[in-house]
Amino acid sequence: MKRHWKKIVGALVVVIALVVGGSWFYAKVINKAPATSSTTDLANALDKPVPPTDSGPSTTAANTPPRAANDLTGVWRAVSTSLIRYRVDESINGFASTAVGGTNKITGNVTIEGKQVRAAGFTVDTTSFISDESRRDEQFRGRVMEVAKFPTATFNITTPIEFASVPADGKTAQVAATGDLTLHGTTKPVTFDLVAMRKNGKIGVLGTIPILFADYGIPNPSFATISTKDHGDLEFIIVLQQS
Repeated sequence: MKRHWKKIVGALVVVIALVVGGSWFYAKVINKAPATSSTTDLANALDKPVPPTDSGPSTTAANTPPRAANDLTGVWRAVSTSLIRYRVDESINGFASTAVGGTNKITGNVTIEGKQVRAAGFTVDTTSFISDESRRDEQFRGRVMEVAKFPTATFNITTPIEFASVPADGKTAQVAATGDLTLHGTTKPVTFDLVAMRKNGKIGVLGTIPILFADYGIPNPSFATISTKDHGDLEFIIVLQQS
C-alpha cells in the first residue's frame, strides 16, 4: 500500500514539474513578444513597397496641378503595410509574459488641408487578429472580443489635428489626437499622442492607446492557468498613401 501511494505521489510531482516547467519554457523561451513599436519601426514601414493589389486611385501630374513639396493637402488612404496590435501583460502559472496579437486589416482615410488634419477615420477587422498561440486567438475571437457579434473596431477624430509645421522628408512631428474609439460595440472618447513621419511619398503615424477592459465591456482575458491584467494597449503604425 505504501509503495502504491509513493507511486501516486511521485507521479503527481512529475506532472506538477512538467506543468510548471512547461509554463516557464513558454513564458520565457517560446513566447517572444515583439518590442513596442518605435520610430525606427515607423520608418521601416514607410520603406516597404505598397503591394500592387493595395493600390487605389492615384493622383498624377495629368490630373492634378503642381504643388509645393511640403503641401500634403488631399485625401490619404490607409494601406496594408499598416499594423495594429494589442499588448497585454499576463502570468502563466506565476511566470510573467506578454500577449501580443495583430492585424494589417485596416481601412480608412485622412483628409489634410495645409497643416491641419480635418478628418480621419479607420476601421479594423477584429476577426483577423492573430498571435503566436492558437488557444489565445480562440479566446480573443470568442468570449473576449465576441468578433462574430462585433467584427470591427473603429476610430474617428472629433477635433482637427493641427501641426506646427509640415515635417521634412524623413523627419517626425508629435501631436495629440482626440476622437471616438469603438471596441466591443462600446464607444468612448480618447486622447493620445501621435508621432507622424513623411517618407517615400507616404505618411506614417505611430501611437498607443491605453485600454481599460471594463470601459468597453470586455471581459478579463484570464482563463485556466493564465491570468492577465485588467488593461492593455492598442499599438498602431498606420501607413497612408495619397489617393
